[in-house]
Amino acid sequence: MGTGLCKGITHRYMTHIKHPGAILREKLEARGWTQDELVAITGKSRATIAKIIAGNVGISPEMAAVLAAAFGDAPEDWLKWSGQYELSLVDAPVDAIGKRAKIYADLPIRDMQKRGWITLSADPVVLQAELETFVGSQSADSLAFPIAARKSDPLAELSPREKAWAFRARQLAAALPVAEFDPSALPGLVKKLRVLAAYPEEIKKLAQTLAIHGIKFVIVEPLAGARLDGAAFWIGESPVIAMSARFDRNDNFWFTFFHELGHVIARDALSFDSHGTTEEESFSIGDAKAEAKANRFASDTLVPNSEMESFIRRVAPLYQESRIVQFSNRVKMHPGVVLGQLHKRGEVSFGAHRKLIVKIRDLVIRTSLTDGWGNSISPKLINGNEANL
Repeated sequence: MGTGLCKGITHRYMTHIKHPGAILREKLEARGWTQDELVAITGKSRATIAKIIAGNVGISPEMAAVLAAAFGDAPEDWLKWSGQYELSLVDAPVDAIGKRAKIYADLPIRDMQKRGWITLSADPVVLQAELETFVGSQSADSLAFPIAARKSDPLAELSPREKAWAFRARQLAAALPVAEFDPSALPGLVKKLRVLAAYPEEIKKLAQTLAIHGIKFVIVEPLAGARLDGAAFWIGESPVIAMSARFDRNDNFWFTFFHELGHVIARDALSFDSHGTTEEESFSIGDAKAEAKANRFASDTLVPNSEMESFIRRVAPLYQESRIVQFSNRVKMHPGVVLGQLHKRGEVSFGAHRKLIVKIRDLVIRTSLTDGWGNSISPKLINGNEANL
């Protein structure tokens, strides 16, 4: 992510560059010519030649052609020497401009400013300092931390808006207090969470249930164009599940949630980190096997695979709503979640039986640390104070 804070915002483009007059003087000496002889050769006035040699004037395109003809070189050479010298005299904020361009290329600065994630400032030094706070680094030389993200293209590099979302989620999660994480308690936790998925109103208990078991949970509204549903990563010994809730549907929410919980159980984001990250990679995001395994965990937890396959054999291809509801009652899962699984398997068209799916976003953000949908986060939280839900 650039080269750290600017040492200074102005920079002399080049130093120790000769004026073309000095080059002309050297060429006269090499040929053994006097200025008067050059006047005679070129037809230019003595005053003009003297001004160039003295460094009082530059080289025009016409003079470049004349001198090139006299000394047997190219007009472009004279123009290049003249241009280099002129640039050497310029004090321009090239460091600041380059750094600002790099920052804007790496992250969607304006979008982040609109959301209140960073200060409204055009000063590159201020922006760099804000960015280093935002990414949680003393030197924002790279935007890199291991993450298991569920998005439209699970293995593609995160877009700038998705990177910003991930860092915001980590920033909020860092301030969220939870109990000590105990991996041995995960099987029991999975059973509790599955019950919450079966009853829409119970989603209000999700954040607290996770916190008791040592898992940080945050919701961040995605920036426009970000196609990311959720992510799992670690802060120290605490796993984090972050959700975007970009689709207000219980089927999508719970599948994404259990997908990310599968990554936590497998400790995938930690294993991704062992692959190593570079500044060019930006994020280490896992592999196809890990994503497929997380998908299987999510689907089998919500609706046991053996039960789903048995239902499909009995009912396909005529999936009446009443049969879906009956099956949902049998496996103790909400009909909307079951319908979502049938969608994923291609058994039911996406538009069929939509009334079975319920909206849950408003319910879950009431009791979860949420950035977006009208929820603003106090700067005191970001500055190190713990959040209390």
